[in-house]
Parts: sequence; C-alpha cells; structure tokens
Amino acid sequence: MTVDTAEAATSDVYFDPYDITINADPYPTFRRLREEAPLYYNAQHDFFALSRFADVNKALVDHETFSSARGAIIELIKANIEIPPGTVIFEDPPIHDIHRKLLARMFTPRKVNALEPKIREYCAQALDPLVGGGRFDFVADLGAIMPMQVISALLGIPEGDQEMIRDHANAQLRTEAGKPMNHEEGGAMVTGEIFEAYIDWRADHPSDDIMTELLNAEFVDETGTTRTLSRQELLTYLNVVSGAGNETTTRLIGWAGKVLAEHPDQRRELVDDPTLIPQAIEELLRFEPPAPHVARYVTRDVEIHGQTVPKGSVMMMLIGAAVRDHRQFPPDGDVFDIHRELRQHLSFSVGTHYCLGSALARLEGRVAIEEILKRFPEWDVDMTNATLSPTSTVRGWESMPAVLK
Repeated sequence: MTVDTAEAATSDVYFDPYDITINADPYPTFRRLREEAPLYYNAQHDFFALSRFADVNKALVDHETFSSARGAIIELIKANIEIPPGTVIFEDPPIHDIHRKLLARMFTPRKVNALEPKIREYCAQALDPLVGGGRFDFVADLGAIMPMQVISALLGIPEGDQEMIRDHANAQLRTEAGKPMNHEEGGAMVTGEIFEAYIDWRADHPSDDIMTELLNAEFVDETGTTRTLSRQELLTYLNVVSGAGNETTTRLIGWAGKVLAEHPDQRRELVDDPTLIPQAIEELLRFEPPAPHVARYVTRDVEIHGQTVPKGSVMMMLIGAAVRDHRQFPPDGDVFDIHRELRQHLSFSVGTHYCLGSALARLEGRVAIEEILKRFPEWDVDMTNATLSPTSTVRGWESMPAVLK
C-alpha cells in the first residue's frame, strides 16, 4: 500500500508506537503530527494515524467506518483472529450495546458512590504505614494495590488471589520493549480461563458481587432470545472488567505523582483547597492519558485530509496527541493547568465505547489524591529509579518513587 500526498511527502515526522525512545516522551512527535501530517501513514507497520482532536473524536464516534470488532490493538486487528462474544471493548453495535447494557448494571452511580468509604479505607491501609518513612512509591505502594482491591471487591475475588489476578491482567497488556505483542498473546488476552474456578464457586455460593449478578442476569440477545450468559461470555466479561478496572487507574496515580511534583504551586493549591481535586483529575487524565492510542479496522474507503484511506486498513486514533491539541485546549495543550476550562477530553474515549468504569476511575483517583495529600503534602520524584511500563497499549509507570519533604 503506498501513500503519496503532498502532506506526507513534505513532512519527515516519524511515529512508531513500539519505539521506546518516542514512547518515553511522545508529545513533541504528536505535536508535529498534528501540524505536519494530520493523516499519517507508517509503511513499516502498515497503519494510518489521526492526531487532531476533531479528527480523532469524529472517527471514534463513527463505529460503522472505524470498527472495533477485530480488536482495538494493531496486532489483534492484523492477526484477524476470532474475537469471543462478550469482549465489549472489541465489539460494534448492535451486539456491543446488548453486552454493554448488561455490564452497565454493575456500574450504576449508586453502586460506584457506595464504594467511596471502602476506597478510602484501602488508601489508608496502604499509606498509613509509610508516614514518617521519608519515601513513597506512587505505583508500588498505592497505584498497584488499591484499584486491584476495589475491582476485586466488585467482582468477588478473594483477597488471597487478588495479586495473581492483577498480574495476569497486566501481563496481557505487556509487550517486550520496542516490540509488538505476538498474536497468541492477543488471543489469550480476551478469553479469561483464569476465572473458571471462581464462577464454579460463585454458582454454589452467591454473594453481592458482579460475578453473582452476571451468573444470573437475563437479557435479550441479538437473535431475540431471552437467556443468561454462556460460560465463555461470562469468562470474557470478567477478564475485560478485571483488566480495564486495574491498569488505567494504576497509571493515573503514577502520573499524579510525577506531574504534581513538577507543578508544586498547583499541588499546594490542592492541599489548601481539596475541592479542586476533581478538576485536577480531569486535567491529569487529559495531560497524561493512560491509554494514549487505540486502533480500529477501516470498513470502507474513506477520505481524510484529501487522501483516501483504503478499506481494510488499520487506523490508529492517537488520543495522546488529540488531548494536547491547542484547537480544543487553547492556548496551549502542552501546559498542565488545573484551572483550565473543562472541555471534553478523550481519555475515556467517546461514543459507543465511552469507558463504563469512568466514574469509578474518577472516584478512585480523587480519593487517592485526597488521602496522599493529607499525609504527604510535598515530595520530589526520584526519576533515576522510576521505570516506564513497556506496553504498546498503556503508557505509565511501573514505579514512581518519591522522596517526601
């Protein structure tokens, strides 16, 4: 497939989602893409990419042209594997809407808000032993623990197994630094066999959790049949929820440690006035989105910026570029500002695939920052010992150690 346009020819900008040097700080590349190559083509990996807010927003909403049904990661789309039913993030309407509606019952505002005391308790358990110790790792000491506890409590996973489930979910998102995910990993990513023992246990020991609800939930499927979920659908659901509910909130907390250390005046404002924290969460999500890009399969020839993107192509939506676009976030999207006028960002996507757990992630982020700032109002990050997570799907920190002042 060759692409020959004036725009592509005049710009030498290069973007590669597997390039660890670019991934360390993708924003200069994203800025150049937005200005020089708003429709970008990478010949080596054979994908197109959109980087401007308006283009990414429009494409994410247009699920008929830009389909999720083959996966949302380049490797999965190219592998052309059968995606099992129930993988809500890898589906299009109408089947997506049926499965999503079922999951939405688990994330009602009432259920999410009721979790706040529990989230606060988990934060206190993690943070209290560190008071007076002089050091705190935003990821290892809190970010990798609290979201796992919350989603496990929701799902009904026993405490003794939570780390194993979290590590399993995270491993599915990992790629070797600088390399694509292999196709077999991509296939295993969505099947969820690890949850089989829990389903069998819950069938005989019902409880007030998502697993029990999903076991018993009746719905009308795409054929018009009223039924409960098949075993495979249920496994897939649990896999999707456990993975989606862990990794991004972990990354959000890691980024909060780094970004607030780099903006001590704004951090001080949050200490003095915690009512600013929800707004700060939105700005953190915009400024450092944990999922900086998502891929779609192009179902028909489509013209963008005077160029035809052929049917069968892979299109990357560069959310990390779109959320820094000055056209949407004037005057400069590369500036972190907790007082920025609130505008829609795409860190939880938009349209059909708007993140079901967004309210839970916001709640976890708010409570985590409130509890951190109560105990540790000032810190410096130890960047020499911080490590960036090597994945082609999620960008964030494996560790973000801080020295407390």
